[in-house]
Amino acid sequence: MTDYATRRRMMVDTQVRPSDVTKFPIIDAMLSVPREAYVPANRREAAYVGENLDLGGGRVVLEPRTLAKMLDALDIQPDELVLDIGCGLGYSTAVIARLAEAVVAVEEDAGMAAEAQDTLSERGVDNAAVIEGALAAGAAKHGPYDVIILQGAVEHLPDALLAQLREGGRIAALFMEGALGVCRIGYKIDGNVTWRFSFNAGAPVLPGFEEQRAFML
Repeated sequence: MTDYATRRRMMVDTQVRPSDVTKFPIIDAMLSVPREAYVPANRREAAYVGENLDLGGGRVVLEPRTLAKMLDALDIQPDELVLDIGCGLGYSTAVIARLAEAVVAVEEDAGMAAEAQDTLSERGVDNAAVIEGALAAGAAKHGPYDVIILQGAVEHLPDALLAQLREGGRIAALFMEGALGVCRIGYKIDGNVTWRFSFNAGAPVLPGFEEQRAFML
């Protein structure tokens, strides 16, 4: 019988705290949410490794350090509404649900979306909803959002998604620039998003967030 609780504590003590993430709500959430419940059954033994966990189809669960540092920079408050883009099987949504008032998660893979909603419901996460739809489209009808977070990298962000961020809100995105990934936090002020460097990390680019490249004849 695998002792996942011990692995979870080790993840926090060796991957999260050493990355200068010390806010109690984030530590508590990552200690409380069973990461192994939100990964494919055949990957559970690898649930707590310090790297992105493959979900198939070019999608991943972000490594614990990356997610923790994003949440630390966003500083989600208990009265805030969060949009979680590319939730996969729901791990990020479950963690964020312990920090926010409510979470709207978007997942375009129908199988992943259904499994995420089922697992969240089974585990009593009743302040989160998973919507099946194009990631780049977001979920405008439930917004605007205090916080938007993307569970994968981007090369470009559609204006339609940025428009769903409330004035004064924050967005965390991991921009891939060649082989280098840079996490930036955007702040919406006077209708425009201003970006600030946060930390370096890497992940596959989410579908719909690829740079549109011109074809040369």
